[in-house]
Amino acid sequence: MNTQLKKGFLEFCILAALCEDDSYGYQIIKDVSGCIKISESTLYPILKRLESSGYLDTYTVEHNSRLRKYYRITEKGRDHIREFLDEWQQIMGIYEFVKGAAEHE
Repeated sequence: MNTQLKKGFLEFCILAALCEDDSYGYQIIKDVSGCIKISESTLYPILKRLESSGYLDTYTVEHNSRLRKYYRITEKGRDHIREFLDEWQQIMGIYEFVKGAAEHE
């Protein structure tokens, strides 16, 4: 998959992984990897950007005598997912256009 396209989808996959429960980095990687491959070096900059944009909040919890950073989706993050889903028809239209053109080669 094209790197830029993958980065755009990763943002929404990460937000979606946090819709039901708060989570931490390693668990987010496990949850998202069933859909799209992601590494720690890719995940953490995206999490930082999502937090800076107001889509996520963070807090820490002690786990095995260490602090673990948890991520929580905000209402703004949920709105961002809804906007993505609203735009999906347009994305599918682009996909169909490209697919149709490629099939006529």
